[in-house]
Amino acid sequence: MAKAPEADAIVLFGGAGDLALRMLFPSLYFLDADGFLPEGFRIIAVARSELAAEDFRRQVREAVETRARPVAVDEAVWSRFAARLDYRAVDATQAGELKAVEAALAGARAPIFYLALSPSLYIGVCQALWASGLATPQSRIVLEKPIGQNLESSREINAALAEVFEEEQVFRIDHYLGKETVQNLIALRFANTLFEPLWNNLTIDHVQITVAETEGVGERWPYYDEYGALRDMVQNHVLQLLCLVAMEPPSDMDADSLRNEKVKVLRSLRPFTRHEAGQSSVRGQYVAGVAGGEAVAAYEAERGQPSATETFVALRVDIDNWRWAGVPFFLRTGKRLPERRTQIAIQFKGVPHSIFGGQATTDLTANRLVIDLQPDEDIELLLMNKAPGLSQGGMRLQSLPLSLSLLKAYSGPNSRRRIAYERLILDVIHGDNALFVRRDEVEQAWRWVDGVAEAWDEAAMAPRPYPAGSWGPAGAFALIERAGRAWYE
Repeated sequence: MAKAPEADAIVLFGGAGDLALRMLFPSLYFLDADGFLPEGFRIIAVARSELAAEDFRRQVREAVETRARPVAVDEAVWSRFAARLDYRAVDATQAGELKAVEAALAGARAPIFYLALSPSLYIGVCQALWASGLATPQSRIVLEKPIGQNLESSREINAALAEVFEEEQVFRIDHYLGKETVQNLIALRFANTLFEPLWNNLTIDHVQITVAETEGVGERWPYYDEYGALRDMVQNHVLQLLCLVAMEPPSDMDADSLRNEKVKVLRSLRPFTRHEAGQSSVRGQYVAGVAGGEAVAAYEAERGQPSATETFVALRVDIDNWRWAGVPFFLRTGKRLPERRTQIAIQFKGVPHSIFGGQATTDLTANRLVIDLQPDEDIELLLMNKAPGLSQGGMRLQSLPLSLSLLKAYSGPNSRRRIAYERLILDVIHGDNALFVRRDEVEQAWRWVDGVAEAWDEAAMAPRPYPAGSWGPAGAFALIERAGRAWYE
């Protein structure tokens, strides 16, 4: 396959929205500051609201300053970056209005079309890009997940994309895949001889994946009420993390080699049945409680009326293949939990026999590999060690962590934590699909998630209430305790 041309412009549809201002413009600014944006690269924001060029640049400047703190914005970089910026007020679903975008592109040969929009607009924008002639074999399109609301709607969006773009031109983005520690998980597994021989059901007891958020749904409730935690978080972020932990070694770092292995994992997920829905899953919805030391409202109060939407999900997932047979994967994600945390905990089995006896045997703890993605990026391997000092009655043992903290290893006076979108936008510019999600991967994930939702419906499983600021319904603890394990806190 011929190497994709370097992109020479990006069009941000939804360019006045929250995602663009919080993440995309700061990411582009930092790429410019580090010299990664090509010379002459243009940035065109597109939204429906009328906005003067000066006001638009002021909003972008404020967003960049907020993200750059405590470091000040470099005035020379900002001057160069601001000269790249343009804003056009158009309806992106109307081909005729895209003439203004074509004029702003000014002959760019390989533009990126970034859809920071509701998935309900994806098909309309794709059709408008085709009708306007802006979609060419050199252009590429970026879509935020989730792609659709279920398998059927995902197929409709993907079919519309396929009518306009080749699969190599489509970049389905999951920003978790741009995080340094997520990419380091690949390096940890496949660049070291230490872990891969142990990465199986002979030595691993179970795996936990937690994606916890402290904030509530708030004003996002119209979107959230349509999707819920299962479709909003499990279908993309959580399953992506599971795939990276569970996949077989790819033959190389080629995009399709990586994505082929992830698809194999998704196809191996054991389907949920009505019976398993009650035994292996928990749905929850937060009620009024205390979060961050303040009283907060229930989800239904934010929404203004009763709702059957879950804001918390816990699942026991089994992967039916040779590597993982018998190893349960415990997944949980939710809103209004006690702390913001994204974490993968790989619990190894204990030693088959303790030679130490007495108190030392009581102290003996199985090894655990803990991968933290947020708020701090860190990898810790917990190992048993002799406790220093003298003791009577045998050797005293203690568990100590070996840390691969990126913050500690690469900290400096001017260091900063990169935004995950920086890595991903740079890959789109160079046409590298490796950290993006392929069509069959999206649809296989939806097929499994739809099965979970259908099992809930058949079992008439309503969300269980949990106080805001807690770790979810009591059933989430019972789910893992039935398997003889406990959540890692």
